[in-house]
Amino acid sequence: MRFSDRRAGRVLVELADTLVDDFDIIDFLDALAHHSVDLLGVTACAVLLADPEGPLSMVAASSEEARVLGLSQLNRKEGPTLEAYRGRAPVHCPDLPAAGGRWPVFAPAAAEAGFAAVDTLPMRLRDQAIGAMSLFRASPGPMDPEAAGFGQIMADMATIGILHRRAVRHHESVTEQLQLALNSRIMIEQAKGLLAGRLDLAPEQAFTVLRGYARAHNLKLTTASRALIQGELSIPRSDEAVGSRSPG
Repeated sequence: MRFSDRRAGRVLVELADTLVDDFDIIDFLDALAHHSVDLLGVTACAVLLADPEGPLSMVAASSEEARVLGLSQLNRKEGPTLEAYRGRAPVHCPDLPAAGGRWPVFAPAAAEAGFAAVDTLPMRLRDQAIGAMSLFRASPGPMDPEAAGFGQIMADMATIGILHRRAVRHHESVTEQLQLALNSRIMIEQAKGLLAGRLDLAPEQAFTVLRGYARAHNLKLTTASRALIQGELSIPRSDEAVGSRSPG
């Protein structure tokens, strides 16, 4: 696709629109991850966010494999996301299976998950970095320059949107915002596990069902997750979502 078309423009407008009353940072970054996959031709995307006084945290991912790799980088303290965040510059690896010397834990884990290349883009505005976005691909080789450039634009727009909201809502501290996001993420993971057990699904399938139900009923992910955990909501098995599971 051409990144000047209307679809790409709508995504950029969506990423800039963070001043709505019901803004939810989890939904916002989840949309960033899925838009990245849809628009950039990558296999998966993981978004990690930080506050000025704390480390990076896993916040959103387009697939279970990407989420696990994001958590692995945090636990092992190695990987492209940490390097892009600390250096405030893109990190490109066109051949993950050959990157064991650079990332002895992350590279083999990524290759085993089915990823052959990764491009990580910092979420930064001038000298302030708030996170990083990793774009995983199943095929080796360099990322298309136009796609990589538009991916950085998406990351920049999301960063500007988040920082703008923080500036306007100055009475809410950055730390409180991140803690709210992490609490929401934990609730979603609990709901995903509960749904996986009830419907006999893999975690990624359960998340697809949960996300699809929330979107179909115009609910926030956190709202649907809370209702499911509290027994106020029953979500049926979605054959379409189950059938979309990636091999392996």
